[in-house]
Amino acid sequence: MSSYPEVAGDETKLGTSLLETATAAIQGFGPVNKIHQHLCAFHFYSHDMTRQVEAHHYCSHLNEEVRQCLIYDSPHANARLIGVEYIISENLFLTLPDEEKKLWHSHLYEVKSGLLFMPRVPAVIENRDMEKVCKTYGKTYHTWQVDIGDSLPLGLPQLMMAFTRDGQIYENLVKDCEERFGVNIEEHRKKRAYIRGPVHGIHPLANGGGKGLKTVLREVPCNPAPTPDTATRLFV
Repeated sequence: MSSYPEVAGDETKLGTSLLETATAAIQGFGPVNKIHQHLCAFHFYSHDMTRQVEAHHYCSHLNEEVRQCLIYDSPHANARLIGVEYIISENLFLTLPDEEKKLWHSHLYEVKSGLLFMPRVPAVIENRDMEKVCKTYGKTYHTWQVDIGDSLPLGLPQLMMAFTRDGQIYENLVKDCEERFGVNIEEHRKKRAYIRGPVHGIHPLANGGGKGLKTVLREVPCNPAPTPDTATRLFV
């Protein structure tokens, strides 16, 4: 991760830092303060599995069946916000239209393989939550393509997916993460052998329906709504 380029622009000046300190003392940050956990995982671009990135999720619950996560490229204070993920229960996923289901990925393999973990959290606590996450589906878009060296968030948001079987993720990506966080992915796998996935199994339309999906931009007519002939004029 340290090989990624610096963010474009001048360094933060003292005046800006002082202003941030002042506003932080005055304003409230309710949505951010709801963040209660840090999950480390790996994503790949839905249209290109060779592009794989480490993703640090900072998540909050909206309710028992819906979580929302801010995704950064590292856990450090100067980390870049690179995307968002929404996580929903199996029950809610099954209510989605079929075309929508293709945009969501399962978490079964991520959890069972140990690739999804909570840095510094004891396994006995971590696995209690993994028992729930294993049954959920996530929808993720990355807005900053740090893997190709972009120093700013360029281009369109891209749909991301999660790994679903052994042999897909680059081993060097996993090893590097293990060394930096002092974790053993294989040990996680063993300790999670008892965890079960969605009650109805992985839905066949999840994970792109087995196909790559790419976000593209196309022009469409953008005609304003016609003004009624008898439009009422208002006077104030």
